[in-house]
Amino acid sequence: RRRLVGACASGVDVMSAQGDCEFLVKRARELVQEDLWAAKAWLITARSLYPADFNIQYEMYTIERNAERTASAGRLLYDMFVNFPDQPAVWREISVITSALRNDSQDNKQTQFLRSLFETLPGRVQCEMLLKATEQCFNTLERAEMLLLLLKRFPETVVQHGVSLGETLLEAENIEDQESSVNCFRKLFVCDVLPLIINNPDVRLPASLLYKYLNKAAEFYINYVTRSPQTETQHQGSQDTSDLMSPSKRSSQKYIIEGLTEKSSQIVDPWDRLFKILSVVGMRCEWQMDKGTRSFSDILHRMKDLCRYIGNFENEAHAKYRSQVVYSVLLVFFKNAFQYVSGIQPSLFQGPNAPSQVPLVLLEDASNAYVDVEVERSKHIHKKRKLAETREKTVSSDDEECSGKGRNRHILVNKTELPNSVELLESFKLAKESWELLHSVESLDKEFTRICLLWKTDTWLWLRIFLTDMIIYQGQYKKAVASLHHLAALQGSHSPQQVLGQGSLEQHRALIQLASCHYALGEYRLTCEKVLDLMCYMSPPAQDGVKTQEEPPKVKSKFRKGSDQKLLPCTNKAVMPYCFQLLLACFKLRAFTDNRDDMALGHVIVLLQHEWPRGENLFLKAVNKICQQGNFQYENFFNYVTNIDMLEEFAYLRTQEGGKIHLELLPNQGMLIKHHTVTRGITKGVKEDFRLAMERQVSRCGENLMVVLHHFCINEKILLLQTLS
Repeated sequence: RRRLVGACASGVDVMSAQGDCEFLVKRARELVQEDLWAAKAWLITARSLYPADFNIQYEMYTIERNAERTASAGRLLYDMFVNFPDQPAVWREISVITSALRNDSQDNKQTQFLRSLFETLPGRVQCEMLLKATEQCFNTLERAEMLLLLLKRFPETVVQHGVSLGETLLEAENIEDQESSVNCFRKLFVCDVLPLIINNPDVRLPASLLYKYLNKAAEFYINYVTRSPQTETQHQGSQDTSDLMSPSKRSSQKYIIEGLTEKSSQIVDPWDRLFKILSVVGMRCEWQMDKGTRSFSDILHRMKDLCRYIGNFENEAHAKYRSQVVYSVLLVFFKNAFQYVSGIQPSLFQGPNAPSQVPLVLLEDASNAYVDVEVERSKHIHKKRKLAETREKTVSSDDEECSGKGRNRHILVNKTELPNSVELLESFKLAKESWELLHSVESLDKEFTRICLLWKTDTWLWLRIFLTDMIIYQGQYKKAVASLHHLAALQGSHSPQQVLGQGSLEQHRALIQLASCHYALGEYRLTCEKVLDLMCYMSPPAQDGVKTQEEPPKVKSKFRKGSDQKLLPCTNKAVMPYCFQLLLACFKLRAFTDNRDDMALGHVIVLLQHEWPRGENLFLKAVNKICQQGNFQYENFFNYVTNIDMLEEFAYLRTQEGGKIHLELLPNQGMLIKHHTVTRGITKGVKEDFRLAMERQVSRCGENLMVVLHHFCINEKILLLQTLS
């Protein structure tokens, strides 16, 4: 030390030239690499001589920080914070440290050191440092994150700063004019600030503010869970596909909220978080709460009980319990509606890397299109009578007598197509009951409607899908038609990127449900129109091997008699047969009226080929009608009838034993008759034409019937619609 003082004394002229402090700092820097202790000695001496110089103390701090000595670096940082609070370098250092505190990464060694350095400071200093660091922030988001750090580390500051921080974030959201409730400001408020506020008993909040915060939280979490997959495309990575299938695990998908890091954008168990907020708000507002967790069914039952006597309460109590019912049932509704839609239309919520899962569509059951109670067999001895007599007879009431509105309706699902069908239908039931409860009392309806308008739920595509299915289930078909048009408008408003790859599928869904609703309303021409429009977007599925004529109809094992509705896979293979059933049901009524309509009867015969011999009884009735008429004209017969049983029956009708029925089945056969007519009637030329046409038709019996019927719908669209005019 004496040597150093001597050196200082001898170099006083140099120090005067370069500046005392600068020389000492520069000399210390030169010695750091070769002799760290000598460098420290220079700086200690310099600090003794010039205790008010910032550069000397900052250099001392830099040496200790670079050497990762947390205790000594912490003491020096504290001294600078106290003695030089206006120095930019100090705030740069504090900013680096606070950034490390906000950083969720545990891998960075430098980050861990800076956190440890901060922990060496006294608690009072930490609090003061964070508070002053917050005041130095001019960016709203950064300021909020800094203050949030303070609140989490020092819960006692929540009383003073918690509510103001929350209001600042909500105000920033409005000022920034965020399009979606899923934004950085709302996320910080709902996920980070709100739990600190409502779980702190020292923070006194009026009920109106608690309801406001609950509303904001519910809107955020519901929109977060039901967000569109298009924004997640580039972030999905190689995640386990089984997790993507589960709606409850969607929170694990990579999703970045603008303004936040990927990690802070992830929310684990969002539904659980939301129901916890509901529970805490309920306790603070003195709702009639039950201890312990309860199922959604239990919550609904409890709220139904509360609704029975809610009108007995005076103003303040009435408002309190009305809010309890609305928010409790509202959350049950949205949760279960989401569960249902994510089960039947998973592509709405999953990114393109998720495994493909076939969507389902809710439809009126049209399987009784093949049956009729008035099948008469006495007037014509059929060649294939023994087939009909040995086959099980199907009996059902007439199509038009059962509207389904007054009965308990059943939704049938093939469990191989949807393994979790029980949970799916339970979610549908709970969501439907929740909706009905929210609209059962005027005050509840008014409040629920207000919230929906505030959230703009009429723009939520997924919710419109649920509401449409619910309306169809309730049998309100006219209302369902309007809802489906609303649904189509919502689909059109979504970006092409999202609809790409599933646009045609979505179109199938809306069209087939429209056809189903028009059918239920008895609007058969509109039904036919929608089905034929749908056919233009479909292609026939491949033929599943050779099916024997005696095979019982598979549909019997899938859907029991008298079922009202079914969830059908939205695929060509499943939807096309349903379309044929609808067409058959529409034309069947016209074909078997007292007024003769050969065109409708011909269409029915063509359509009865599908799922043969399921509709054989109806075919026998058609043959009886032809026999009663004594003649039949349908020039499209040889274009579309390829069923061998039907061909044999019509060939038999021309024989003496079959009644020698006059059949005009060839195109332009009327002209041929005039050309070939002699004194004894039709010549051998016409008979020969019929025989050759029959032979050609028999050779077509192996054709894919789906292709034949698809061509029938496409090629004869105008004719089919004219028949129902």
